[in-house]
Order: sequence, then structure tokens, then C-alpha cells
Amino acid sequence: MKALQIAASGMAAQQMRVDVVSHNLANMSTTGYNARRAEFADLHYVQAARPGTISSESGTMLPTGIQLGMGVRGASVAQILEQGTLSETGGDLDIAIEGRGWLEVTLPSGLSAYTRDGGLKRSADGQIVTSDGHQVAPGITIPADARSLSINAAGEVWAYFADRVAPELLGQFNLVGFTNERGLEAMGSNLYLETAASGPAIAGTPGEDGLGTLRQGYLEDSSVDAVREVTELIKAQRGYELNAKVITAVDQMLGATTQVR
Repeated sequence: MKALQIAASGMAAQQMRVDVVSHNLANMSTTGYNARRAEFADLHYVQAARPGTISSESGTMLPTGIQLGMGVRGASVAQILEQGTLSETGGDLDIAIEGRGWLEVTLPSGLSAYTRDGGLKRSADGQIVTSDGHQVAPGITIPADARSLSINAAGEVWAYFADRVAPELLGQFNLVGFTNERGLEAMGSNLYLETAASGPAIAGTPGEDGLGTLRQGYLEDSSVDAVREVTELIKAQRGYELNAKVITAVDQMLGATTQVR
């Protein structure tokens, strides 16, 4: 009976769905996190009788045929690209991206990674870095005697000093866009890598070419919707139970077969 393998594939699919939901719920408080959604596709079909097959001497064709499906498989785990709520923090190095775009980060290997986590920090030598210490492009250094910072919507970083009236422009943050943002490879720590599926990184100025703007003193909350995730969890649980019942039913049928005399 193929139903055993079919139901087993259904249970594996629902387990994958639960894994994705649990990952989303675990990241409810992760800055800039985009919720994921498990997507599935049906497996191949056994063509017992193909549609359109001639079924009689008069040329009558089968309108539907007999196509027996072999179950389900995981097709992808896609990001749900939604703008998270902006929460005010008051931090002069906290910046939220309103709209499309990613901050570019330089890894120790020299490769570029990308993030929407704008909870930036100041390193011992004054560089603006992420919480893990990775330098944020284009590499802006804050003077030791700077009294305060101001970051405008276009990403310009201005420093104010106690002994000067006019502020000093330290540099400007760029934002990076991708043709297919869902094609980015997640590497953890709120960082993503460019892939062939995402297309090359396209750097630009915040507020131009369809990119978002920056807001100082705010952070972007996770886009996870707890109610939606709990609903998905219940549906996955019920789907798992139903597939388990199919296996139980097939087991009983096989048991009845072995008792035939």
C-alpha cells in the first residue's frame, strides 16, 4: 500500500511546518526579523490511466484518467517581507529602515553581508559597528570628543562638539537593494549573504531609487504575528494527527489482510 509512504510524507511536511513556526515564535523579539512561511508541493503521480487515452474502438477518450499522487514535499521556506513596527529607543546609534533596503556589513573575511538590524554600536576605536562588532559600510569613525550624533533620513551622520557651533559631517550610510530579496541566504546573527538567486547588491542613497529612508532613535521590531503563528501551529498539529490516523488505518487494513484464510 502506497498510503503508508504518502501519509509519512504528510507527517514530515507538517513537522517542517512546525519547525518554521517555532523558529518564528522564537524570534518574536529579534530586531528586523522577517517571519518565514513553509511552502509545499505535491510529489510525482503514478499515471495508471493518462487523461486523453483512447478507451474504445469508437475513439472515446478518458476525460480525466487515473493519476495517483505520491504525497507531498517541502518546496521552500520563504521570507514574508513585511515592514516591522518601529519602536522608539532614543539611542543615537539606533536606526530603523522605513521601506526597502539593507545595511551593508563587512565581515572579518572581507565579504559583505546585509542586515536590517539597526541596533548599531561604537567600537573602542570609534568605528560604527553591529552588535557583533562587524563594521558597517562605508566605515564611519566617530571622533572621541564628539558630544552627540545626528543621523538624518538620507543617512548622513553629523557629529556635534562642545567647542564648535557647526556640526561635522562624518559620512553617509548607504542602503542596498536586491532584485529578489527572498533569495538572500540567512547566516544567523541577523545577517544575510548575496546569492545567485538574489541577484547582485545594488547600492544607493536612502530615499532614492525605491530605497527606504533611515530614522534615528528607532528600531524595527520583528514582523512575526503571534496570532497567525499560533493558528499555523494548530493547523500543523491537526494535519500531523490526520496523517498519523491514515497510517493507523493502513496498519489495520494490512492486519486484516494477514488474517485472511
